[in-house]
Amino acid sequence: MTSPSVLIALHPDRAEAAEVALDLVTWLEGRGYRVVMDAEAAAGADLVRLTAADDVLEGTGALAVCLGGDGTMLATFERVARYGIPVLGIHLGNLGYLTEFEPSETIVAVQQALDGELPIEERMMVSARIERADGSMEGPWDGLNEVVVEKRAQGHTVRLAVSLDDVSFATYAADGLIVATPTGSTGYSMSARGAIVDPSHRALQLTPVAPHMLFDRSLLLQPETSVRIAVVGDREANCSVDGRSVAVLQAGDSLVATAAATPALLVTSGQRGFHQVLREKFGLKDR
Repeated sequence: MTSPSVLIALHPDRAEAAEVALDLVTWLEGRGYRVVMDAEAAAGADLVRLTAADDVLEGTGALAVCLGGDGTMLATFERVARYGIPVLGIHLGNLGYLTEFEPSETIVAVQQALDGELPIEERMMVSARIERADGSMEGPWDGLNEVVVEKRAQGHTVRLAVSLDDVSFATYAADGLIVATPTGSTGYSMSARGAIVDPSHRALQLTPVAPHMLFDRSLLLQPETSVRIAVVGDREANCSVDGRSVAVLQAGDSLVATAAATPALLVTSGQRGFHQVLREKFGLKDR
């Protein structure tokens, strides 16, 4: 019988993450779990023997433990969501919207998660693909926060023609456009004055970045909406998914974004609601 597997993902530049990983590996292996790490994480924690490809998790993955901040969490969801594996975040970063547990709680939290004693939230992800002017396609890529199409040339806007469900909507002159999930509404979309959306909702939010036009509102769309963003004119645009650049778009190329087929699974303590997290992160207090 194949042993259940646990993926450990960690921030490669945080010494504390490697220390926590070493203790966690000892605990997991002592209980019969197979521990899996990618090459960079394994090398950073001096655990090269645990290096394995993510596909070994298919059918055996029980949990992914992320030691870092929200950026590390986003990368982990991209890796494991397709396998239906829940992710538990240990807070070793800055803001920590997604990393709910402290390093001192690692062993207890992991044990509770593996025993099915902690709640698991489903979070909608966004899926993006590129359709080139020559008819070729690239992707898809899935992200928990957002897909962004934005200008490459400093000092200039980029022209982006938007269609919703293949019906022309508007052409934006802007620094860029963001297609965000509810989870991503507290990320880049919020900095561009998009609405904050409870992460339990299913919706897409289209938010312009520094638009040079009268219409500057963020749109909240049905999750099944197909959002097409085509580059108009001779200025190139960059496409990124959860902060990772995936493609450069030229005239006639399009990004197509919609809800991903599979959700992200987030392990929580069940003790902090979304409104409480907002209150903590933004320092909202009674006056």
